[in-house]
Amino acid sequence: MERSGRLSEKYLDPLTITAIESLELRARLVVEGFFAGLHRSPFKGFSVEFSEYRSYQPGDDPRYVDWRAWARSGRYYVKEFEEETNLRLYLVLDSSASMGFPEPSAGAVTKYDYAATLAAALAYLALHQRDAVGLITFGEAVRTVIPPRSSKQHLKAVLSGLAASEPGGDTGIFPVLGQIAERVRRRALVAMFTDLWDETGRVIDGLKALRGKKHDIIVFHILDPAEVEFPFREQAVFVDMESDEELRLDAARVRRSYREALERFRREFRVGTADRHIAYAPVTTDTPPAQALVGYLGARSALM
Repeated sequence: MERSGRLSEKYLDPLTITAIESLELRARLVVEGFFAGLHRSPFKGFSVEFSEYRSYQPGDDPRYVDWRAWARSGRYYVKEFEEETNLRLYLVLDSSASMGFPEPSAGAVTKYDYAATLAAALAYLALHQRDAVGLITFGEAVRTVIPPRSSKQHLKAVLSGLAASEPGGDTGIFPVLGQIAERVRRRALVAMFTDLWDETGRVIDGLKALRGKKHDIIVFHILDPAEVEFPFREQAVFVDMESDEELRLDAARVRRSYREALERFRREFRVGTADRHIAYAPVTTDTPPAQALVGYLGARSALM
């Protein structure tokens, strides 16, 4: 048991996970670690939903014959059902340039790699629960769209979409949310993975508009630990990864005000979305992905 525990910690370490080239293997290891620690599924089953009547045909299951309709009309009608999955899940990933932080190097996990790993794990988990999963990646606009499907074979399409996307370009969360609202017509759970480096008020407005379409929304706010702690102590030049704008700062002098500003930003976002029951799940890339899945479970439970 002790050996198993050590292995679980090893497999769930973000550096170890993202070093694995196979995104499917990453997903499986994260999900297995999640279940090992939780011992229960986060999904609740739903029954099929009645769709319409049609005329009885030989071979139809007599259990679905509507005998009341037969008594009224003397004709046999069968209740036809539309099979509903546990949920329709859209994975929405920010693939703007800022998600490529830190620049790939030995021992570094970029925000996009972390987000892709977490999204892959959710896709793996959902599809094995017969949920329908779709993928949308975006920067300044929607880039990749993979419509939701519930077959296990669909996992390869989702993983291929995740692997093919690379961070680059500007962030445009507000217009993208409008595009998503137009594309996603049926009610769904939208799990967004982003660093939220955009204008807060407009992002909140976009999320509220999407929520107004009856979608449930969870925002994974993904940051690198250095973006949270701001460990820099000397004079340094900071370069915006999207605009290339440079800013020279005395890091030690601004560290406290930076961290206070980040905390205000997080609080403003959490408060600004709470009234619409939009779940907010902040996470840093040094968090074991399986632990972040537990956060997802808690956030999703809050939506119900």
